[in-house]
Amino acid sequence: MVQPTSGAAGPVTRRPRSRGISVQTKLALSYAGFLIVGGIALLAVMLFLLRYVPNENLYLSTGEYVPNRDDLIDVFVKYAWWAMAGLIVFGLVGGWILAGLVLRPLERIADAARHVRDGRLDERVDLPGKSNELTDLADALDTMLDRVEHTVAEERRFAANASHELRTPHAIIRTMVEVAQADPAGRDIDVLLQRIGTTNDRAIVTTEALLTLARLGRGSALETETIELAALAAAALEDVQPEAAARSIRGHVSLPPTEVTGNRALLGLLAANLLHNAVVHNVDGGWVEVSVSPSGLVVRNSGAVLDPGVAATLTEPFVRGAGRTRAAGGHDGAGLGLAIVASIVRAHGGALHVEALAGGGLEVRVVLPR
Repeated sequence: MVQPTSGAAGPVTRRPRSRGISVQTKLALSYAGFLIVGGIALLAVMLFLLRYVPNENLYLSTGEYVPNRDDLIDVFVKYAWWAMAGLIVFGLVGGWILAGLVLRPLERIADAARHVRDGRLDERVDLPGKSNELTDLADALDTMLDRVEHTVAEERRFAANASHELRTPHAIIRTMVEVAQADPAGRDIDVLLQRIGTTNDRAIVTTEALLTLARLGRGSALETETIELAALAAAALEDVQPEAAARSIRGHVSLPPTEVTGNRALLGLLAANLLHNAVVHNVDGGWVEVSVSPSGLVVRNSGAVLDPGVAATLTEPFVRGAGRTRAAGGHDGAGLGLAIVASIVRAHGGALHVEALAGGGLEVRVVLPR
């Protein structure tokens, strides 16, 4: 009986069960019982066969006495009790050992389930041996745990990605409000509302893209259409233009009309992340190069010199150019920008190449399938 502890959707507890007879004991008693029943049946058959032995006093030609039926029955009954006692002991001990061997895989399955209950989602039964009922149960449990772990990881990744992506539009809106509050006489309410609305619309598009990405992780199909990739890159450039201008970062742009097939929201998020990273992780007075082609998008930028080994790990969640820890005075990033880009590229069946430039900075090349 399941009793909720707080509300219909809250955590649940189960009534403690009184301890009963173990399955091993039940199996041992069952094995011993079948053995005893078989022994009794065998003794009954032997007693039945003794009926055909003559009951008269018989002597051989040499004068030796031959036991008759009553003599054989007396001896048979005397030793039959000892045989039954031996069968009972042998059945119980042997049944207990045999039941333990049979139930050993169940103990392994129960241990794995308890570890998962305690939060170790990476625990697996991994039961060896040929296919049977127990290995089928273990394999089904392992498959279920794989899906549970994958789903939990997707939920955590979505939460991290959402917090990372929505920080920027929220910060922009807060800045606009603070500037308007600091200068009441010079603010233009209509312009302010328009900018806030535009920023909010982009936050909604970003959220929808993240939701689409999360659904793809659960096996949903990707909705695609023909998209003008240059237009997406130009919109992303427009978003980072104020920050680039404030840091005197030069732009070199090659955006010929280029049509690709993909998800508009996800590719827009991809371009926005790449351009944002190229500006944020740059040096004052640096440069950014952006080019599109039918094969995809290339973003190159100046910046600090990176170790090629570190550059190869930048697509992992929470990894930054300086490592997994934020350096003093560094950029307030969560290390998810390129991780999200990598997820979007995988969803489109493309390829992502991240390479450290010899003079400092990074080159990110997104190759989309034609």
